Amino acid sequence: MTDGETIEGEAKALAAVMDAGRTTLACAESCTGGLASAAITAVAGASSFFLGCVVSYSNEAKRRLLGVDEGTLAAFGAVSEETAVAMASGAAAAFGSDFAFSITGVAGPGGGSDGKPVGTVCFAYVSPSATASERLVFPGARSDVRRAAAAHALRRITEIADAHVRA
Repeated sequence: MTDGETIEGEAKALAAVMDAGRTTLACAESCTGGLASAAITAVAGASSFFLGCVVSYSNEAKRRLLGVDEGTLAAFGAVSEETAVAMASGAAAAFGSDFAFSITGVAGPGGGSDGKPVGTVCFAYVSPSATASERLVFPGARSDVRRAAAAHALRRITEIADAHVRA
């Protein structure tokens, strides 16, 4: 299975869960540049649940479009769980969605540091009952990191939405 098939499969699974729960989704992407939302919109019928995505590559876009506080960016940086939570919360608020996720990271090949090496990606997930975040480090080249991050975000929001629908 290729990375593209993995992302496509994750998006199809997400669509099935969202349709079953009759819920809506929005997202905010940074280092993946819309890769996750492109996979979602490749699924026929995605318009029944997917409200939209903000690709907020710059800090200015994160502030202006998603409401990420400048203090959060200054204290924790763009690649942090705190910023990811603010991005996902901002996307949910902007689109009025039931669920939202965000992705922000260092895809490389440059830009890494000792504390945030290349491949570091932070995610956040908003559901009607909770907000969660996580930080992972993915190996590989820039394209590998981006694809792995997009697939991971789709898989996790599917798990979270499925648990909510079944509750």
